[in-house]
Parts: sequence; C-alpha cells; structure tokens
Amino acid sequence: MKRKHYLAHIYCGKVAQSYGMETAIDKHPVSTSLYLSVEGLAGDECADKSHHGGLERALHQYPLEHYAYWQEKYADNAATKANWQAVGMGENLSSVGMTENTVCLGDRYQWGEAIIEVSQPRSPCFKLNERWDIEGLSVEMQEVSRCGWLYRVIQPGMVSVDEPLELIARVANAMTIHEVCQAFFGEPLNEKGLLQLRQQSTLSDSLMDKVLQRLATNKVENWSFRLLGHS
Repeated sequence: MKRKHYLAHIYCGKVAQSYGMETAIDKHPVSTSLYLSVEGLAGDECADKSHHGGLERALHQYPLEHYAYWQEKYADNAATKANWQAVGMGENLSSVGMTENTVCLGDRYQWGEAIIEVSQPRSPCFKLNERWDIEGLSVEMQEVSRCGWLYRVIQPGMVSVDEPLELIARVANAMTIHEVCQAFFGEPLNEKGLLQLRQQSTLSDSLMDKVLQRLATNKVENWSFRLLGHS
C-alpha cells in the first residue's frame, strides 16, 4: 500500500489584479518547509473563497505531464506556444507519475507531518480561459478529464517539497479521479454513474449535493458561469 511519490514543486500565491481579474492563479515555487493547515499552505491565498479553497479544497495538485498535451493541442497559438509549463493551472502541488488514472477519490497520503485526502476533481473555471487567453480552455479541460484534483487536510503539519506523498490508505472500490470526472462531467445524468458517486463517502460535500440534486430532479446544474464567466 505504501507508495511514495516525490513532488516536482510546491507553489503558493498571493491575490493580485491579473488577466483583468482578482486572482491568485499566478503562484511561485517554495523550497522551504512550511505549515499546512486545514485551509491550505501558509502564505497561499484565494481570491474567490465561495468557489475556491476551503476545507475540502485546501490543495490543488496538477500532473506535470499534462502540459505537453496542452502544448500540442494549442501548438498553433502563438501567444501560448512556449509557455505550457507549471504553474499555469494555479496548482499547489506539481508531480510526475500521478495522474487522474492512478489517483483515487479518498486516497490518503502522509506528507511530512501532515495527512491529506483526495476529495474531488478540480472543477475547471473561466479563470483558466483568462489566464491562457484561450476561450473554452475550461470546457476542453473538463471534456478530456485533465483537471487535476483537490485535497482536504486530515492532519495539519509541516511539509516541504523534499518530503514525498506516501499513500497510506485507499477506500474499498475506490473510483479513480478519471472515473469521477467521466461520471460527474462526462455523463452528468447517467443514473448508474450518479449512484456510484453517491456511494463515495469521501466525495466533497459540494459535489455530493449536486449528485443528489441530479438524482432527485434529473437536471444538471448550470455550468455556464463556472466555465465561461457568464450565464
């Protein structure tokens, strides 16, 4: 069970006026040890606390490998051609060898003194479109399930980039993050997928509420503002 994954970088950012909006999407590498609380890394900020951050979205991890995909996808876009590299997605943790196909909902990792648990996929939003100046990047990211994932902090403590993420627990019949993305985003009204998500006790409350609403109403919540910034 105990598998170790070493991080490439960890990142923190401050809220600033960038890309025509207030955001902390531009983050910077941190090489020293720092404290991870239940709300996230010391020194890391969040501009929109109603949609980002919080106890179940304390950390965002994004696979380093995905940048090659985006670079190839948008190879003809002169503005972004040479810039597809971390930390372009606002991630806190950058890694190689951990992807949506290998990481599962509810996976618990020992990281230094802290213990963190995977709570949900990252829900792509319009701020990525503004960051990269690509209309619909958020939609594309959601469609191909290259979203990264979020953590809740089970045990706070000191952490650093030199300390690995060590998998210490995986729930029975765990869904991979890719499977969660396919069920939640790809086939949002597929009853079988929704029922499977309903059984995931470690899914974040915010996503679980939407799963239950869909099962009750057979309707999908409006994604327009999240993905595009307008209704």
